[in-house]
Amino acid sequence: MKLYTTRMAPNPRRVAWVIAEKNIDTVEIVDVNLLAGEHRQPEYRNKFTFGHLPGLELDDGTCITETLAIARYLEALYPELNLFGVDAREQAVIEMWTRRAEIYLANPMMMYVRMTHPALAALEAPQPEVGAYNKTGAEKFMKALDRHLAKSEYLTDRFSIADIVAAVGIDFGRLVKYSPPAEYTHLNRWLSACLSRPAAKAGL
Repeated sequence: MKLYTTRMAPNPRRVAWVIAEKNIDTVEIVDVNLLAGEHRQPEYRNKFTFGHLPGLELDDGTCITETLAIARYLEALYPELNLFGVDAREQAVIEMWTRRAEIYLANPMMMYVRMTHPALAALEAPQPEVGAYNKTGAEKFMKALDRHLAKSEYLTDRFSIADIVAAVGIDFGRLVKYSPPAEYTHLNRWLSACLSRPAAKAGL
């Protein structure tokens, strides 16, 4: 397998984190220069249709994008450390929190950074008002998440893909020197625990 990826970007980091948690050593890494637009070149689009990163190319030529699709494929091949759930109940709960983390936290945080970081102007024109709107939405969810984490160590009963999606989303804010509000003590405790895992450094 070949993983086409780029450092620092949040979606590739999710997959890198999954690979590190599972100690997978059979994936060849192919670096793609995002800021230089290599993901938009015909060589890449011919494989993956869209210029999305990361992209996983299987040995039979099948090409997969979208981080959760790639992570689920890797989970099927390498079931330990389990990240998606071991039975119907756990799978549903993890899926619920993963969707919440992606829609209400990770995506708004990515938009906040993308629309306000000067270096990312190479990808699209800065729109500070759009960035501020998304930051407000992300912090609204963080407040609710702080209440939830007052009674739970992780987003679900144990560490899972939901935590990876949420933690990577928040930590992307470091590019604009963002930290969650200090009063969200439970959220910050959880975030520190996630980022303290050795695998959290993958993809940085």
